[in-house]
Amino acid sequence: MLTSEDLRFFYVIATHPSLTAAARNLNVTPPTVTQRLQLIEGKLQVKLVQRQARGITLTEEGLLLLDKAKLILSEMDQLQELMNNKKSQVSGKLKVLAPLGFGNDYIAPLVGEFQRSHQNLSVELELSDNPSWADSHQWDIIIYIGELRDSSLKLALLAPNRRFLCASPDYLARRGEPTSPKALRDHACIALRENSEDVTLWRFTHSTSGEQTSIRINPTLASNEGRVVKDWALAGHGIIMRSEWDVQSALNSGELQRVLPEYELPGADIVALLGTDARSRSARTAQFLQLLKERFAGRPWLKAKNQ
Repeated sequence: MLTSEDLRFFYVIATHPSLTAAARNLNVTPPTVTQRLQLIEGKLQVKLVQRQARGITLTEEGLLLLDKAKLILSEMDQLQELMNNKKSQVSGKLKVLAPLGFGNDYIAPLVGEFQRSHQNLSVELELSDNPSWADSHQWDIIIYIGELRDSSLKLALLAPNRRFLCASPDYLARRGEPTSPKALRDHACIALRENSEDVTLWRFTHSTSGEQTSIRINPTLASNEGRVVKDWALAGHGIIMRSEWDVQSALNSGELQRVLPEYELPGADIVALLGTDARSRSARTAQFLQLLKERFAGRPWLKAKNQ
């Protein structure tokens, strides 16, 4: 009789182009995969896989088993999830996707703390400033900062987050302070390329008059890494537009100064994106989301010292 472990094992084989690829995924040797496959075929007394020069193909029986295995494994996973939710037990694997800089500074420590509090839980944290929305279903929680273009996911606000123009005192002493957005054309501007945003179009709203202005900058420096962009500004290479969470400590210490403080820039709220509503959310997802909300409610970066 086949076991659930047999079905999961065969599912990995069936969804990989070769037995070698399946072995890598399972972290075992190819001979081990071959032997286990032969045992499963022996139980069923049918051939499930045909080896070919370029990989493997499933026999008619193998395709039938794959279809049934998908249904059975999905139902078993759902049943386990229901049981865990019923007991409010935080267990299984929590998968989190977060921006590189913010994830490193603020999400990673909370992930470690959360896992330590729940010994039956494992957590996978991936940091990326260019997430693939096509793969959004693979994650329990996506931490996002910036203009949101995907509306199919559930959104939970974690913290408001303003954007500022900043430069070092050294740069402003050498080049002078711009007095209007148009004056930025005569300055060295630095761009951060992230989230597929139009990062060279800087939009301003005057805090008093409400007048709106857009300026297309021609960056002298650009990078997809926020830390690099901030380091360039700290070194006096130009003016940056960055999130409050990232530059507030440097503003507090005086290493950076706000530029055009009488203008507001489009905000970039810090949000959590989820593929499930509150009623169908796993205990691990719901409790980690609650931890995020609690810790970010006070926006800890406003009090952080420059690191």
